[in-house]
Amino acid sequence: MRLPLALAAIVGVAIVAVWAWLGHPVPAPVSPLTAGEKLPCVSYAPFRPGQSPFNAGLVIPAWQIDDDFERLAKITQCVRTYSTEMGLHVVPELARKHGLTVLQGIWIGRDPANNRVEIDAAVKAAQENPDVIKTVIVGNEVLLRGEQSAVDLAALIKDVRAKVPESVQVTYADVWEFWERNRDLANSVDFVTVHILPFWEDLPVAAEKSVAHLDEIRQHVGKVFAGKDILIGETGWPSEGRMREGALPSPSNQANVIQQLLALAKEKNYRLNVIEAFDQPWKRASEGTVGGHWGFLDAYSRDFKFAWGQPVSDHPGWIWQALVGLAFASGIFGAAAYGRRRAGADVLETRHWLAVSGIALFTGLMYGRLIATVPVESLGVGGWIRGIVLLVLALAVPLACAAAIGARARLVTLAAALNPALLTGWTVLERVVAFLLAASVVLAVQIAFGLVFDPRYKDFQFAGLTPIIAAFAFYAAVAPARPGVTGRQAEALAAAIFLGSGLYIAINETFANWQGLWTGALLVVLSLTLWRLATAGRTR
Repeated sequence: MRLPLALAAIVGVAIVAVWAWLGHPVPAPVSPLTAGEKLPCVSYAPFRPGQSPFNAGLVIPAWQIDDDFERLAKITQCVRTYSTEMGLHVVPELARKHGLTVLQGIWIGRDPANNRVEIDAAVKAAQENPDVIKTVIVGNEVLLRGEQSAVDLAALIKDVRAKVPESVQVTYADVWEFWERNRDLANSVDFVTVHILPFWEDLPVAAEKSVAHLDEIRQHVGKVFAGKDILIGETGWPSEGRMREGALPSPSNQANVIQQLLALAKEKNYRLNVIEAFDQPWKRASEGTVGGHWGFLDAYSRDFKFAWGQPVSDHPGWIWQALVGLAFASGIFGAAAYGRRRAGADVLETRHWLAVSGIALFTGLMYGRLIATVPVESLGVGGWIRGIVLLVLALAVPLACAAAIGARARLVTLAAALNPALLTGWTVLERVVAFLLAASVVLAVQIAFGLVFDPRYKDFQFAGLTPIIAAFAFYAAVAPARPGVTGRQAEALAAAIFLGSGLYIAINETFANWQGLWTGALLVVLSLTLWRLATAGRTR
């Protein structure tokens, strides 16, 4: 008993040490704001959890906007809006109440009738509230979406310019590359509004390089449009979601990037608007998990995600996550001991306990993270089904595999999970492991294909896959072969699929993306495990 107890202690210490390291607050730069100083401007969308601009007939209640503005007035001087509809007609009045100015957005799309409604409402608001509405932004990333030509946009801008008061400036907002491709559009605006989002660049920029990148692009745009004032209309960093190459969304990266951007803007006298005030969960439907987490204020609590100049932990719940890992790891060692007693197996060898330790370590490290990420990464019925299945399999597979190692169970096959006629002589535990293997392969195929064929907004499900794949790998490494079995084509085919998917994901996401590398490596390990099942005990 000394060996398993010693290994369990080592695994437990490792789990706590790793989580303590992950949870340690990341240092932040000195606050860019002096006492009482406010942000220059922030993007504001009024939608709270459960609300979306795609909800037909939705009208945001005035009290909701009033409540948001009361919070925002404490931290900013200005809000940028993107539309006039769905109850946003009250923005000027409520902004005045709270001492805010407004960059009034006009949503321009393909439909001329809808565009006219937006334009007329914004013009009316500017005419009636020139003390509050300082700028009208005619369209947001319309060229990027390909919904209007630059010529048509210029005509709309000219129309608005002719109707709003002289004191109100008129501009258009788009990603900086599309301004560079349509330079003549600058002749139609009072100043150029560019979006510089290092995370979303075609070649994503890592958080630690993003401020230098923004500075470089801002200087470049200033040279291209010499003589024109420049507003950086959108910039910021997400706090959750999948990596893009070396660009990692995280609370600490968001805090650091935003504060460094503000410091740069003060140093270089750049006009700056931060995206965005509050998280917008509805954006997850079109941009994945990352799309819903650009706010520096939480969607649910409406509070700051970080404090200026204060360290930020990327895993503030690390203590409970470590405790979950410890409990689970203990359960895995217990499952192995139970499997041995139940089957009356011989005393386990060192290699068996090392395999159990491997399962306990990887599961203990990942299950707490999985619990935390499932609510964040699950969207819609399909997303929640996948998340729940991951939770169940990441719990059941390690326990079953540990018990199977303890019971000295033989290797299983995929075919046996689907054909009861092949289960003659199999133990109940072996049947359970075979079923769990089949379910895990189906889930892994769904995740792998998503990351191969439509990866841009897909999350890397490594927190759920790691306990599952590690458990099968350690089990397959020490379980005795089942001799005389033929026809394991399913394992061989699945192995080929996962090998190709894993290598492709790692290469496609680049070696700078540790989430992609981790997920790709897991799929390669699963491929090798299935190949072991396909070839072990094969008759010749």
